[in-house]
Amino acid sequence: MKLLYILVQCTYGILQTFLGGIIFLINVKHKHCFYHGAVITYWKLSSSLSLGMFIFVTDNPYCYPSLHSKWSPPEVCERLIVHEYGHTIQSLILGPLYLIVMGIPSFLWAFIPALNRMRKEKSISYFSFFTERWANHLGEKVLKKKSMENALIN
Repeated sequence: MKLLYILVQCTYGILQTFLGGIIFLINVKHKHCFYHGAVITYWKLSSSLSLGMFIFVTDNPYCYPSLHSKWSPPEVCERLIVHEYGHTIQSLILGPLYLIVMGIPSFLWAFIPALNRMRKEKSISYFSFFTERWANHLGEKVLKKKSMENALIN
């Protein structure tokens, strides 16, 4: 099954896997591991990213103080990985459309300051947006583990 996952990511999802490979090479000195066919890189940024078969997650789950009362730092990290793995499943499903349908909207939802303010002011979960909600669902369904739910990560 892992071989099929890698094969599809490297063919149908080649564009995002290629971009993920470039970011992987830029971060090659960081800690890496394999996870159900994906390559996880623990980087210094507080945000996470999935491109094809490459997952990039923070090496500091303490960067989300709003989650400390809800989950332990190792559980935050595991839930982030399940969420990001869900994005890799989206890549398998959407192939060449992934960056347009999931990547761009997700990026805008995460980094437009007005949307950040709105989420904070109205206590809206980052994970309530359609791209993120679907990634949570897919990660949980495939891995049989809990994801980020509707956590607030302001």
